[in-house]
Amino acid sequence: MPKGNIRVQTENIFPIIKKFLYSEHDIFIRELVSNAVDATQKLKTLSSIGEAKGELGELRIDIKLDAEKKTLTISDRGIGMSADEVDKYLNQVAFSGAEEFLEKYKGQNEANIIGHFGLGFYSSFMVAQQVEVITKSFKEGAEAVRWECDGSPEYTLESAEKEHRGTDIILHLNEDSLEFLEASRINTVLEKFCRFLPVPIFFEDKQINNIAPAWTKKPSSLTAEDYQNFYKELYPFSEPPLFWIHLNVDYPFSLTGILYFPKIKQSYEIQKDKIQLYSNQVFVTDEVKDIVPEFLMLLHGVIDSPDIPLNVSRSYLQGDPNVKKINAHISKKVADKLEEIFNSDRKSFEEKWESLGLFVKYGMMTDDKFLEKANKFLVLENTVGKFQTIDEYKNATSALQVNKEDKHVVLYTTDPIQQDAYINQAVAKGYEVVKLETIIDNGFINQMEMKWEKIHFTRVDSEIADSLIDKQESVDTVLSKDEVAKLKELFSFPVPDLQVTVDVKGLSADAPPVVATRPEFMRRMKDMAAMQGGMGAFYAQMPDEVTLTVNGNHPVFGGILKEAEKPRQEKAVHNLADLALLSQGLLKGTSLTDFINRTVELMS
Repeated sequence: MPKGNIRVQTENIFPIIKKFLYSEHDIFIRELVSNAVDATQKLKTLSSIGEAKGELGELRIDIKLDAEKKTLTISDRGIGMSADEVDKYLNQVAFSGAEEFLEKYKGQNEANIIGHFGLGFYSSFMVAQQVEVITKSFKEGAEAVRWECDGSPEYTLESAEKEHRGTDIILHLNEDSLEFLEASRINTVLEKFCRFLPVPIFFEDKQINNIAPAWTKKPSSLTAEDYQNFYKELYPFSEPPLFWIHLNVDYPFSLTGILYFPKIKQSYEIQKDKIQLYSNQVFVTDEVKDIVPEFLMLLHGVIDSPDIPLNVSRSYLQGDPNVKKINAHISKKVADKLEEIFNSDRKSFEEKWESLGLFVKYGMMTDDKFLEKANKFLVLENTVGKFQTIDEYKNATSALQVNKEDKHVVLYTTDPIQQDAYINQAVAKGYEVVKLETIIDNGFINQMEMKWEKIHFTRVDSEIADSLIDKQESVDTVLSKDEVAKLKELFSFPVPDLQVTVDVKGLSADAPPVVATRPEFMRRMKDMAAMQGGMGAFYAQMPDEVTLTVNGNHPVFGGILKEAEKPRQEKAVHNLADLALLSQGLLKGTSLTDFINRTVELMS
């Protein structure tokens, strides 16, 4: 019975493997099952070129538990190993048999080898106190051998009895890893890592994987129903997707996959990390940041690239040139698909905009190449449900909405219900108001003002309708100077937590008596500060700046200015101011209580 020492650089390799090889111990199943797939794929390749003789029989991988013996066994009917090969591949740590095989059979059709495992087999020692390998080579006249190791550098290699070619790996689980004797635990791990491997995998006499998932097939061979069914397979409880993009690239990198656009109706439904990364159908991770552009992290689906290694790390991803190319390719494919749908079926595109808008706006903010393409298909919905591209909006509003700096003013609302009065006043003047009410619109507005030429966004309640488009036109009042001064004096009372400026202007008689507005710049700064936290929270707590524009042409002030009782005059003015603040959601706490009590008093 030959014994020996595994040829490793240091005797401490096994404690290192047990502790540090992978952060998640369940990954040993992925490594061992992937190696079994690898051995099976090698056999297929050798058979196809005549180097493996005879019938292949049923090629499958079996996973078995034995609670009594505390063992987990992974068996394949693949290429198997001779005693020399066991010595070469198991006793020389980090020598990848798959890598050597790939080099020798490069260019053969079925040489679809996962490869690059290196220490993959040794991940078994993270959970096993003893590992047995019983294997028999596919070569004619081969004798079976048994290799055994207890996690020290010493091993045993001897002849064995085995009827069929292939390899059985028997893990004698240690006391800390007995969870892997539970069928439900194994099922969960197989579902995560092995559900799309290309060789049938059986556990408890049931096949657990789909060996030919949709992304591995030619797009021309798939129907819409096939894509929908695959989405259900990935996300059983989700609504059907809006549409999808099938990725299929051979050069200059290898990439396949299907990306789905999910329905997103509310910002709180947004879920990242729904894209799964595979390498030759082996699950790698669902943290695909850097591989997928950040703005597309909201997509669902699968990408598969053998150019990304299984032991993927964040530092590797950030520096790898293939990853950068894949990232740029995905962004381009998404932009092309959106432009194609916009051009071929604009009505359908607009119907999907509630979900698509988040992707498109986020992309325009973070990716200048995407921005260039998206300028053609970004649409803005106005308050009566009409969609326009930015160019269409500019054309429709060029007569009225260009300010004194020759900038095109895009008027927008963040809450059509609360800002309804302001919208009505703006529309009455012939202005078009668009809806920008999603979670990212505040950032989008700021970015587009920098990236688009001569565009300025103004919220519809940031100024009185007459002054929304700054054209340096004065708005005169019919009141005398004394009456204007009197009104300013009456409105000059303190408002808790607000910094109030009073302005008297002569608006149209049917405009409200008092309009409360918050300056666009300061409101945006406070909104951004509130989202950022930290120092931002300090700015968010600063008093709101509010302008109360008193409509000196409104008939109500004729009566108020003639009111002989000063307390009643002051209460009427205070109520008009409070009504305006209420429309901006700025009347709270004791101020709101005072307003209610004052109103009752005035009515009685």
